[in-house]
Amino acid sequence: MRLKHVPASTGMQWVRQGVQTFFRQPFAISGLFFMFMAGVSLISIVPFLGSMVAIAVTPAATLGLMAASRDASRGVFPMPSTLITAFRKDPSSTRAMLILGGLYVASLLSLVTVAMLLGPSIPDDIAETGLTPEVISTIVNSPGLWLSVLLYIPVLMLFWHAPALVHWHGVSPVKSLFFSLIACWANKGAMLVFSLAWFGLMLMSVFVVTMISRVIGGSAGGFLVYPLMLVLASVFYASLFFTYKDSFDFDTDLDAVID
Repeated sequence: MRLKHVPASTGMQWVRQGVQTFFRQPFAISGLFFMFMAGVSLISIVPFLGSMVAIAVTPAATLGLMAASRDASRGVFPMPSTLITAFRKDPSSTRAMLILGGLYVASLLSLVTVAMLLGPSIPDDIAETGLTPEVISTIVNSPGLWLSVLLYIPVLMLFWHAPALVHWHGVSPVKSLFFSLIACWANKGAMLVFSLAWFGLMLMSVFVVTMISRVIGGSAGGFLVYPLMLVLASVFYASLFFTYKDSFDFDTDLDAVID
């Protein structure tokens, strides 16, 4: 396995492949993502510990959604069990994925701790006041918010390809973080285009929903936003497999390795 350099335009190709793959199996992929979100929400009910567990299983769930995308791209219907692909290989692979999840928890806790030292990014009384212009201004101008965003970028790069490397190639959790970071940096142009394309899609979608809600009634927007975000997130996760597939050259056929 070697790093592969791709042009910046490949970022748009990843988005298109994700969209095409999603529409091959829209109900399966969106259903799996909904199962992931529902499971995380249920686990998070347990105070503190539940949130930590929910974060820890995120890399494993990401691997499951990547596996579902790979199946859908080949015309195979992803079964619900695909979501737990990370825990179906062997005990050593499961242990490595759990270690990766623990590292993800530690990274996010460190990030939040550092950001909180500069002040909370969300006011404590937001539940009472709501999203008023003053509250939005406070959030946008919060040093903690922008520091969190800046710090999360390298964390995201570290864990972007790590679940696939750990599960499908037997790379150790720590080494997978290093390889993931290097791969993202090597293809930073494509990753930037990929990120900007998704940001643009989300803004455009919110704009369309806002316009529709104004035409048919203000309350309609609330009913449209959640399913729209569910679909967009599902398509986004469907595109992750292609960012991984094009970032590495494999000595053996990738499908053979995954199978």
